[in-house]
Amino acid sequence: MAKRKIEIMDTTLRDGEQTSGVSFSVSEKLTIAKLLLEELKVDRLEIASARVSEGELEAVKKITSWASEQNCLDKIEVLTFVDGEKSIDWMVDAGAKVQNLLTKGSLNHLTHQLKKTPAQHFADIKANIEAAATHNIKTNVYLEDWSNGMRTSKEYVFEYLDFLTVQNIERVLLPDTLGVLTHDETFKFISEVREKYPTTHFDFHGHNDYDLGVANVMEAIKAGANGLHLTINGMGERAGNAPMASVIAVINDFLKDVKITVNEKALNKVSKLVETFSGFRIPVNKPVVGANVFTQTAGIHADGDNKNNLYFNDLMPERFGRKRKYALGKTSGKANIQKNLQDLGLSLNDEELRKVTQRIIELGDKKEVVSQEDLPYIISDVLDSNAIEKRVVVENYVLGHAKGMKPSTTLQLRVEGVQYEAHAQGDGQFDAFMNALRKLYKKHSKRDLPALIDYAVRIPPGSNSDALCETIITWKLEEKEFITRGLDSDQTVSAIKATEKMLNII
Repeated sequence: MAKRKIEIMDTTLRDGEQTSGVSFSVSEKLTIAKLLLEELKVDRLEIASARVSEGELEAVKKITSWASEQNCLDKIEVLTFVDGEKSIDWMVDAGAKVQNLLTKGSLNHLTHQLKKTPAQHFADIKANIEAAATHNIKTNVYLEDWSNGMRTSKEYVFEYLDFLTVQNIERVLLPDTLGVLTHDETFKFISEVREKYPTTHFDFHGHNDYDLGVANVMEAIKAGANGLHLTINGMGERAGNAPMASVIAVINDFLKDVKITVNEKALNKVSKLVETFSGFRIPVNKPVVGANVFTQTAGIHADGDNKNNLYFNDLMPERFGRKRKYALGKTSGKANIQKNLQDLGLSLNDEELRKVTQRIIELGDKKEVVSQEDLPYIISDVLDSNAIEKRVVVENYVLGHAKGMKPSTTLQLRVEGVQYEAHAQGDGQFDAFMNALRKLYKKHSKRDLPALIDYAVRIPPGSNSDALCETIITWKLEEKEFITRGLDSDQTVSAIKATEKMLNII
């Protein structure tokens, strides 16, 4: 049996831009529009509201100009209003050819906001549709507050649809404007509309106020909706709109009787770009596109993946242009670490792996996030530390830094089982630590410490975590130079660890 085609209309640039604090520039809108049509391959774009600002007009002109060159101008849509011909004139100026006309889908909105009768409203809408047609502008019609209209004024909704379905329009757009529908209601209401008007094209526009956006979309499709309105990363007013990535995955995996054109593999790329342009951060646990959703944390899961992919499901990361990761932390275990070592092309013997695992667990207990990029640093630090006989131990220290006072350190040092203590101030915390250390050595060993001739701090290249930094110190003792390294989440502590290694070398 032939599959039923579902149109996907992206409204990130219009409804998604209503996310609090989000405003795309002209160039950003054009870039996103190109990516949505050319790479993600959505069917249509709703890119703006008419008469908002000069910046909005410029953005629409840029997009319609590009779309005209690409022969896809009919895929570009603009929200318009029943305002005489003001929105139509704006559309003509912008070069747009498809309007999504905002009208009243509930008697409550019509009566209290417009203060008009249904007949008056329908007459205004008819005039708008006819005016648009004289400029070769096609019309889709939004029934604002349709969901509440079906709950409280169903007779009005059907009276309105009786009128609309004989007008010169392309589609009827059914929004759950306030995100109030349950999945049961979504199926029931769209089924009723579909049964009464079997040849009309209906889009469903879902919001996510009860976190039911994806569920409602599924029920809308089952009830016979022809199109869906979605946004990248679920952007939109209040709790946002039904999210593009989740809906596409659900359709492909669970609704086998329908087909869509969207390219799954581009979802992550588009998601990250929109995140960057909007400043609207994706929650790490956001399905499909969140940073953590393809990351196994527990070591038992990594072990299971090695044994016939026991913890895999149909949401394979490669579908969305991503890779599975194995988190490094206190619950990782050797299996996670081995997975990361394989990716880096590294191998360790059992004893080395045990020591590295222990070090990662210690970092995890400190609530640190360890990335794959950190792993070579940890390996180097652990193996380097084990190669040095530990006769000198920095037992305890207190680092103090207060406004208007010089930084200070109180240091306890154990040398071959004997404990010593000193206090000193300095120009910084590490300088204060070194001054306390010099006091101890001058008093108890009658020898000078090596001169510190270079001090460098770095983080793993490409690392997204702030868990680790490596301090590399070059020392000079008489004519000999040597280097020690320290690794920690705190820069001063990593320098102290590098210094402790120096004390054991000399």
